[in-house]
Amino acid sequence: MAKRKQSLPKRFYQEATIAPEAGGGASVRLDGKPVRTPGKAPLVLPNAGVAEAVAEEWRAQGERIDPGTMPLTKLANSILEGVRGREDAVVGDVLAYAGSDLVCYRAAGLEGLAAAQAKHWDPVVAFARQLGAPLRLGEGMVHVDQPEASLDAIKRRLEGFDAWPLAALHVMTALTGSALIALAVALGRLSPEEAWEAAHVDEDWQIGQWGEDEEAADRRRRRWRDFAAAAQMLKLLQG
Repeated sequence: MAKRKQSLPKRFYQEATIAPEAGGGASVRLDGKPVRTPGKAPLVLPNAGVAEAVAEEWRAQGERIDPGTMPLTKLANSILEGVRGREDAVVGDVLAYAGSDLVCYRAAGLEGLAAAQAKHWDPVVAFARQLGAPLRLGEGMVHVDQPEASLDAIKRRLEGFDAWPLAALHVMTALTGSALIALAVALGRLSPEEAWEAAHVDEDWQIGQWGEDEEAADRRRRRWRDFAAAAQMLKLLQG
């Protein structure tokens, strides 16, 4: 760990501030100089709230800059360099998750796990139905084809997002394996904490049976940091 810390770049600035941009949005300034993405694009955020949250990550750095503690900055970079202009592809990727969504596959022969899945996942399935996207459920790992009309309804909802919220939703989808859980957070039907718990029903049941592995627990904490940052991004974009 000490060796990794020494390999991180030294902090080269004193202050992190934000400034409005003429074309709209706001940028982060380090000692008055604008921050750029790894690809050298200007790091212009969509509003002052997002810019302030990103600036706070830069302020929180110690003697060295650790990108692992800057999930909002990482997300903003990925949006500007990899999502903006590719929104259709990102919608397609999220929709692929919806086609085999986590919440549609229930445990067979394990009553305790099946009950936990129903508790956390049935409200998500009901939420999808309210979106005009009723889903088919199955047991085990056998693929269940979802109605095309349901996937079309989810697609229309996803196409209503621009690059910023869409990218945050994509991150949450990839981390949970569920487009519906992510969409429930984006539309205010689940809190980030409720969504994270729902996404880890199977894992938590396994931990209850066999105990928790320290390395897996550390990996989960790091994944939660990215998930929480994506949820924070959504909240900041909304207000």
